[in-house]
Amino acid sequence: MTGNKYKRTNFEDDDASGAGTPPARSYEPGIVFKASASLWHSRSLLEKMMIFLFLIFLLVVVILSILLSAAPKTKEVHKIIDKTKDYCVSPTCITVASRIINAMDRGVNPCDDFYTYACGGWIKTHPIPEGHSRWGTFGEQWKKNQLVMKNVLEMPLKSSKSEAETKAKLYYQSCLDKNGTIDKLGIKPLLDLLRDFGGWTISNSSGVWDSNGWDFQRTLEKVHMLDLGVLFVTWVGRDEKNTSRNIIQVDQSGIGLPSREYYLNKTVDEDKVLSAYLKYMVTDAMLLGGKKNDSEAQFGDVIDWERDIANITVPSAERRDDEKLYHKMTIAELQKKAPFINWLQLLNKQFKLVDIKLTKDEPVVVFAPEYLAQMSDMVTRLLSTDDGKRIMHNYMMWHVVKFMDSFLGKDFENAKQILKTALSGTTGKEEKWRECVSDVDGTVGFALGAMFVRNSFHGDSKNTAESMVDQIKHTFKRGLPDIPWMDAQTVNAAREKVDSVIDMIGFPQYILNKTALDEEYKGLKIDPNTYFDNNIRTLRFSLKKELKRLREKPDKKRWSMTPPTINAYYTPTENKIVFPAGILQAPFYDKDYPRSLNYGGIGAVVGHELTHGFDDQGREYDKNGNLRNWWNAQVIGRFKKRTKCMIDQYSKYVINGEHVNGKQTVGENIADNGGLKNAFRAYSDWVKSNGPEQILPGVNLTHDQLFFIGFAQVWCSATKPEAMHMQLLSDPHCPAEYRVIGTLSNSEEFSKVFRCPSGSRMNPTNKCSVW
Repeated sequence: MTGNKYKRTNFEDDDASGAGTPPARSYEPGIVFKASASLWHSRSLLEKMMIFLFLIFLLVVVILSILLSAAPKTKEVHKIIDKTKDYCVSPTCITVASRIINAMDRGVNPCDDFYTYACGGWIKTHPIPEGHSRWGTFGEQWKKNQLVMKNVLEMPLKSSKSEAETKAKLYYQSCLDKNGTIDKLGIKPLLDLLRDFGGWTISNSSGVWDSNGWDFQRTLEKVHMLDLGVLFVTWVGRDEKNTSRNIIQVDQSGIGLPSREYYLNKTVDEDKVLSAYLKYMVTDAMLLGGKKNDSEAQFGDVIDWERDIANITVPSAERRDDEKLYHKMTIAELQKKAPFINWLQLLNKQFKLVDIKLTKDEPVVVFAPEYLAQMSDMVTRLLSTDDGKRIMHNYMMWHVVKFMDSFLGKDFENAKQILKTALSGTTGKEEKWRECVSDVDGTVGFALGAMFVRNSFHGDSKNTAESMVDQIKHTFKRGLPDIPWMDAQTVNAAREKVDSVIDMIGFPQYILNKTALDEEYKGLKIDPNTYFDNNIRTLRFSLKKELKRLREKPDKKRWSMTPPTINAYYTPTENKIVFPAGILQAPFYDKDYPRSLNYGGIGAVVGHELTHGFDDQGREYDKNGNLRNWWNAQVIGRFKKRTKCMIDQYSKYVINGEHVNGKQTVGENIADNGGLKNAFRAYSDWVKSNGPEQILPGVNLTHDQLFFIGFAQVWCSATKPEAMHMQLLSDPHCPAEYRVIGTLSNSEEFSKVFRCPSGSRMNPTNKCSVW
């Protein structure tokens, strides 16, 4: 029961972190080197040369100092030996200085285009690898994390510390499929599944489908037992207006492409994506025994039906007011609103898995009542004819096939690649073991996370992050009285909310407890030779855990991201910020890095997630996570005026001829701006308490300037045009370039530090500021 409504806000989009995403379920993420004798061997050739040249430089300076000690100190000598400067000459400082310099393009004026100034060199030397639609610092770090996970997954089963860890290793083996079982079984597992649905008109190999004996309700129930969001989606989550309890939730869903905009005013004959979608469908059908011409005709009807769904689907940019989305009703009231199915019967079919019996008075929260009412009318009309029944059955079976074909052989992988290339420009494939590592992380990720943490996560990272969270909370609270649009009452309430924020860092402690970790995966059977069936079992296992929560007290300590994930998130209903172990590494954080880079990296991430509690959606939730109005009308009006400034600002940005959707991305943009501001203030406070840092050699930048370089270089990346188009349509995050340019052009501190003239691109006269 995976909901598609806004539930948490990530620091990055899924494609960049690459974590927790098995192939069939979807921000794009190993050796983590320790500071030890092996550090030299982990350096690149360029880094070794930099260290060698710097040592020669030091030797020359020493010799010059001796030779010139008795000579008159001329102006030129002072230029060579500036004894007033304190350089950091540790291996880490030299290495990070090299990395910073190589990533930059110093031929660009930082006041004209700071993103290219900070990242131009990196972009030129980092082509997008095979199997990826984008590549950036997130992807680089994820590759390192993948190697750590590969190493632990390939250790002997007897080395496992728990039964759960053994299950992770067995699942990995089933994905790698070194015995060739997947190809030997061929299409049989999927055909067996389709026969359970009464066959499929497109593939007689799955059984002969009969419209007379076909039951729409029963088929829909079976599809939803696979946790597929066909026509709509259901899940169990916190009641947003009473977060002390969980509740059934229902929302819009049902299209096969990432955004409704791929369907609107487009045809298969003229549009590249729709054409590829149809080709993918037909290829799958033919692999399952269907005929090309017949499949094309029948799938053309399915695409037309999905277009009808897209037309009634509300765009994400119009769904940012959670107060307006929330509609609580009973199942009986939902039945009247959308009578096209028997809701009580469908839901009871699912909850029977966990021995919960629902009545018509069971409360549910519906986030798209008008969508469901229109869907009810559409489905009723469609099912009034035998041809319409055929279209509906084909539509539902296609979503089953599309989901499950990822667990079949290479032919199905190649078929899926047709659509993937059209949507994201991705060509080629990653190494199989990398795909399988990501798959394990998304399936039994906390068992894998236990092994990852023991091998690569160190306590100093957690302690530093905790200290930084406390400091940035303090900085945020201290700045509240200076915000001109707030009144005293709202300032006090905001302080209370900050004080109530729960922060979780690194990993959940239970994963290092054998008994507790085994309990997490109790009842899950994994067979190293049945990859397809493993995924059916994990689907059912996850669904049961989700359903069981309905009668359980909500757990504020529950993690949504696995430890290796290079990302972070904020959950408004829990008023909680979470930083997995994966993001507590370079380039975000390193214990030996200058503090300026750590504050510009992980400090800005902490500030970003904290600010989410006060963005256009987070501000609707109080300190306890309840959705309620805790601001007065005047303050809300002034807040919305500031927010509109940011919407208008980002909507002017253009990439590849397309505008950024300022309304869709406003929450992330508010968080980026507020996070950066508070991280810089926190760093300034640290310098006041601890004194100035040693200078990085060769960089010729102050540490205040390095703070902003550190922030910007986190976002160094390249993206294929197709993937950029998809991001602009559906992602709540701005493209990386404008996460840097937009945020820094609003920063007074940045303009002062880099002395950007008023009216320059990076220092516009009119700036937007919310927090």
